[in-house]
Amino acid sequence: MTGTNSSRVSRASARELIEAVVDPGSWYGWDEPVEITTDDPDYRADLERARERTGLDESVITGEGRIEGRRVALVACEFRFLAGSIGVAAGERLVRAVERATAERLPLLAAPASGGTRMQEGTVAFLQMVKVAAAITDHKAAGLPYLVHLRHPTTGGVLASWGSLGHVTAAEPGALIGFMGPRVHEALYGEEFPPGVQNAENLMNHGLIDAVLPLSRLSGVAARVLRVLCAGGPVSGPAASAGPAGASGAADLAGPATSVGSAGLSGAADPAGPAASAGPVASAGPVASAGPVASAGPVASAGPVASAGPAASAGPAGLSGAAGVSGAADPAGPAASAGPAAPAGVSAAPASAPIPGPPAAGPRVPGAEESIRASRRAERPGVRDLLRVAAEDVSPLSGTGAGEHDPGLLLALARVGGTPCVVLGHNRRSVRKDGTADGPGEGQALGPAGLRTARRGMRIAAELGLPLLTVIDTAGAALSREAEEGGLAGEIARCLADMVTLPAPTLCLLLGQGAGGAALALLPADRIVAARHAWLSPLPPEGASAILHRTTERAYEVAARQGVRSADLLAQGIVDRIVEEDAAEHENGTGDGIGTQDENGTRDAIGVGDAIGVGDAIGTQDENGAGSASPAVVSQGEGTPHSGSGSRSGSGSRGERAPRSEGASRVGDASRVGDASRVGDASRVGDASRAGGAPLTPDASHAPDAFLSRLGRLLGAELAALRAQDPDERLAARRVRHRRIGLPR
Repeated sequence: MTGTNSSRVSRASARELIEAVVDPGSWYGWDEPVEITTDDPDYRADLERARERTGLDESVITGEGRIEGRRVALVACEFRFLAGSIGVAAGERLVRAVERATAERLPLLAAPASGGTRMQEGTVAFLQMVKVAAAITDHKAAGLPYLVHLRHPTTGGVLASWGSLGHVTAAEPGALIGFMGPRVHEALYGEEFPPGVQNAENLMNHGLIDAVLPLSRLSGVAARVLRVLCAGGPVSGPAASAGPAGASGAADLAGPATSVGSAGLSGAADPAGPAASAGPVASAGPVASAGPVASAGPVASAGPVASAGPAASAGPAGLSGAAGVSGAADPAGPAASAGPAAPAGVSAAPASAPIPGPPAAGPRVPGAEESIRASRRAERPGVRDLLRVAAEDVSPLSGTGAGEHDPGLLLALARVGGTPCVVLGHNRRSVRKDGTADGPGEGQALGPAGLRTARRGMRIAAELGLPLLTVIDTAGAALSREAEEGGLAGEIARCLADMVTLPAPTLCLLLGQGAGGAALALLPADRIVAARHAWLSPLPPEGASAILHRTTERAYEVAARQGVRSADLLAQGIVDRIVEEDAAEHENGTGDGIGTQDENGTRDAIGVGDAIGVGDAIGTQDENGAGSASPAVVSQGEGTPHSGSGSRSGSGSRGERAPRSEGASRVGDASRVGDASRVGDASRVGDASRAGGAPLTPDASHAPDAFLSRLGRLLGAELAALRAQDPDERLAARRVRHRRIGLPR
């Protein structure tokens, strides 16, 4: 089955699924109302329309019911709500439900149907996948079953996190299941994705899922599996939570939904009646140190994408469903947020701290375009250069140890800055000279074997108590039949799970490009350091521009609004430290001259260069391009919308075909996508000036060895400090760090 006939798969709503699975009258919901607080009128209107259409206030429903008398927690996506996309509010709702299931010792059944994470909320929404995966991992570590039923369609970041972590995983017959959708592949490469790859039956044949089950059989099979996995635990009994009177006889799912407004759903608007809990639930599980969340859940606008006011439409009407599946999804307008939050970096200065030195002496903060171009220069040093300059006693290791090798990932034992550690990093090119990675999609794309190699490195670090250093510098994951059938999405999910729970000290270096799931897989760490021109985003900016504007020429404009720069990541508390890339020592940094900044440590950390919110707004859409006959609904990942006529994105010119990786984009008539020197006819990175005469911020390609030498000293000190910490305290702090992604600071 290809993407063209996958639309024939029936799509049950979340309410219909719950009604079919749980015992009659046993369901009640856990969801607290989520208010709409965005100031952007278009996005507000889209959310309100989604609420009116679905009777829900977000794209996920959580709660509990009974399956053949056994209490079971359930989480389900509603695809009709913005293509089931996961933003900050939906991510927080999922995490709270998983934590509650863990605290109340309930098995958990997840039923995703989603195109991915919601792009208009930027990188912070992308990172919700980390904390959802962490909560699922804690649930499983508590000895509790986790069952997954993949519904049509399940793609992108959802599949690459909580959709791929089940003890037992089934899927709907004929469901589209894949890291990227087939129509996306056609838009990017000008040819159809190989037929018959991304469907439930093929995944089962390749051992990626355990069963293909229609909804009518899900309840019986789940009950049978739980009779084994629950190992004689209680089948029934009173609910642990103090729900309202008569909660066990909750309202019929088929009953009318309470009307919704901008303030969100009332308790009765839940598909089964009043919410079971009267307030936020404090987890009694492994993440209890994070404390209860005081708010009703962060709103979707809490991300780093700041709107400059009403903006142009995100794209033409007539968009198809997620990942190329026909069926209307919700439109979306421009993103909006309350602005960047204060960072929580360990080395960041308090908000009242004075700016070190006179303001004029501070490092210039580059715009998104400048940093992205700098990160793609062939001359820019990579992980091999880092080991050459800053490490001793380097012993490369080859492959997974089980017959697989991926040149896209380097694994080595080394002493970095004098500290022994395990190093694993994206190998974006094979040698420093004659490099091939001068743009997205070039060089070594990371495949499933590379992620399995990374997990080998994680195991070595855990077994020997060595610190783990991960180095992110990737244009994206491999996008091919081999990658899909090799379990790419599942390996990303398992890397996330391993990273958030690894007992060894962990340090992440964002060295250059950080595109998509391949970058996210190596990100969760105790500390995160970013080079000044490094960036992190749900997908390469060319892909986002192609989705939103049918051309690659607005890539940098989109990236600026998504908050991908190191300065944006620091302001959100995602990274702890920024390392300047020039050869000179800085007075505003650490003793070895590497600049450490908070949002007050630069003259204008957010407003310089490509300011967030400038330009056309980003539409709301799932990462595989789900949309409808309105401005596109855009979320994180590898997608692109299609018009009702099926025309491909772009200006009509095929352009030069790009290699098959997550970072590639064929859309538009620009020269090879990702060429740092050619897209938009801008001057080459490294020129003394750019349009407008503004000086470029120094980048590591100009004096690489000096930069790497300083960087190595800092990394060694960070690794040594992490190793000296109490292991339990360090791991607890890591869990809190990732639990709070996207929450108000």
